[in-house]
Amino acid sequence: MSDVRRTDAVLLLVAIVWGSSYLSAQTATAALPVLLVLFARYALSALACLGVVLLKPGARRWTRDELRAGVPLGLTQGAVLIVETYGVAHTTAANAGLIISLTIVLTPLLDRAGRSGGMPAAFYAATGVCVLAVALLMSGNGFHAPRLGDLLMLGAAVIRAGHVVLVGRLTVGRAIRPLQLTTVQTLVGTVLFLPALAGSGLPTLARADAATWTQLVYLALFCSVFAFLAQTWAVQRTSASRASLLLGTEPLWAVAVGIALGGEHLTALTGLGAALMLTGTYWGQAVERAHRTPPLPPDAPAPPTEQDPACPKTPLTTA
Repeated sequence: MSDVRRTDAVLLLVAIVWGSSYLSAQTATAALPVLLVLFARYALSALACLGVVLLKPGARRWTRDELRAGVPLGLTQGAVLIVETYGVAHTTAANAGLIISLTIVLTPLLDRAGRSGGMPAAFYAATGVCVLAVALLMSGNGFHAPRLGDLLMLGAAVIRAGHVVLVGRLTVGRAIRPLQLTTVQTLVGTVLFLPALAGSGLPTLARADAATWTQLVYLALFCSVFAFLAQTWAVQRTSASRASLLLGTEPLWAVAVGIALGGEHLTALTGLGAALMLTGTYWGQAVERAHRTPPLPPDAPAPPTEQDPACPKTPLTTA
């Protein structure tokens, strides 16, 4: 397998893993309280990250910049996951994956807040398509009051967009290593959800069956630790545009996993909403990327196509 295909395969695997995380979270929260699920996910992730950091020979542990960025980002990441996990517990995995993809168009809007110059009109048109898609996804079998889970996922998309913007503002121009930053975030999240063990929390977690623990381990080690480190490895070996395109298939996999493994189904309205959501997010992403990239002068050499180390604006973790 060529290096390009190997890198594409890794990015596609990350998208599949993230897409499957919604059904895994839904299954885990059916057996355990949401806060216990989040504590277990963070604690297992922190143990795995700590093990890698401490066993890596010759590596500096943490820098001041990594700690200063990791603590607030750990708090915002925890906010994303608590709203997201409560949301997926009250809606379908397919809807969760589709609605959270609104992050792609919300992030540039929040990033431009307070700055001069707006986005092109086409970007706002793409955002309008996404808003219509959310309305259709929330309608289910017909128009009615929005479901709690869909509203929570909408809130999670807004918070996640804010988290992604904060990631950029706290890390750009600083020598921050992804593994060390992720470790700090998982430690902050573990402490944040530690009160979930109070009372009957620890006995409840200890009594969880093997199937539930399998979901918790999958969420921690694959959907968090593996996915983020694999994404970081892959985006350093391909172009930002190519990486964004492959990682942007996450909602497609959320729908596929929800239907194939979760027994979910799409009505005509939700199917139309899914199609509009994918169209709107891809359109908005393309417009934003073109707007962000300045035109090259006529005599400038062509940029490299597969060695752009820039990292696309994708969330550091998923549900």
